[in-house]
Amino acid sequence: MRVNKTEMLEFSNSALCFGNNLMWLHKRKHPHLKRLLDTAKSVHLDRSSKIVILSDLHMGNGGRLDEFRKNAELVKSILERYYRPNKYSLVLNGDIEELLKFPLASIQNEWRDFYDLFQTFEQNGFFWKTWGNHDAALLEEKEYRFASSLVESLKFHYRDKTLLLFHGHQASVYMWETFPFISRAAIFFLRYIAKPAGIKNFSVAYNSRRRFAVEKSIYEFSNREKIVSIIGHTHRPLFESLSKVDYLNYKIEELCRIYPSAEDKKRTAIEEKMDSLKIELEDCSRQGKKIGLRSGIYHNLTIPSLFNSGCTIGKRGITALEIEGSTIRLVCWYNGKQSSTFSSDRDNQPTKLGSTGFSRIILNEDSLDYVFSRLHLLA
Repeated sequence: MRVNKTEMLEFSNSALCFGNNLMWLHKRKHPHLKRLLDTAKSVHLDRSSKIVILSDLHMGNGGRLDEFRKNAELVKSILERYYRPNKYSLVLNGDIEELLKFPLASIQNEWRDFYDLFQTFEQNGFFWKTWGNHDAALLEEKEYRFASSLVESLKFHYRDKTLLLFHGHQASVYMWETFPFISRAAIFFLRYIAKPAGIKNFSVAYNSRRRFAVEKSIYEFSNREKIVSIIGHTHRPLFESLSKVDYLNYKIEELCRIYPSAEDKKRTAIEEKMDSLKIELEDCSRQGKKIGLRSGIYHNLTIPSLFNSGCTIGKRGITALEIEGSTIRLVCWYNGKQSSTFSSDRDNQPTKLGSTGFSRIILNEDSLDYVFSRLHLLA
């Protein structure tokens, strides 16, 4: 194929413009995140507020490539038998439907009972649903059932403080806004090439470098605005800006500090706890080498401005964030026959959910007053 000089010049100019656009967007300080903060739907919290936040269900058509299928029973059980009867409001924080691989009609037909279940949470207070990069096509669905509950971001007002909730893909939004055709090309590739071949989604959740970049960008923005951001998107749970590896390192350091002054009986307990933490940390390291895990602290002094509810397509269970009055907590739900893959900061024992076979454990929890005090002093 021959290309004349005019075509080459046009191509060069286009490439130069694209490069300039990327540089311009990079230099601006998180303009898309600031827009989310300014335009967010406001919700006021009080001492009676109870909210559960789930993210990244990736609901498909029920077939073998539907990632939601393996934990569907677990999700339904906790919503029906724990959160709804305990008067929690519900927020689904993006990538709920997997529209890059499946048509909306096939998803709605397969999971019709879930749509009915989601809507019942309006009776407890509210039900809101944000969109992510995998279900942004919902904006084009005029007859979508939850159109009135669909928002890009939520702004929880806790006293005079702000918690901003959004999916998280907006931290790298220039790729979607600069090249609108990319999303259409992705849908075509995933539905008609990757899906029949059994290929997993090409997502930031499977790329540790991109995942870290997204989290770091949102973390920096949150610190500058002195707000707490609650996201999904990267599929890894974060509590007070700490990943699991970060948390384990901090816990080990904390035990080392209290060991010298502890009584003999307490020292024995510390030694046993230390052994289990070292084994878990080593397991994280082995898994990290397989997937290119990138951990570490964003700054020398970690500021508790970033939380992530994780996802509901985990191999051994799901994670969720709960806000209850002045407390925020990260919880794990899993099959009670299996041991939880997370350590609990509070050394809590799992609580069984009736006769379902599922259990809940609190991984970490803290006072929102403490979180915002630390954020105010350190940011």
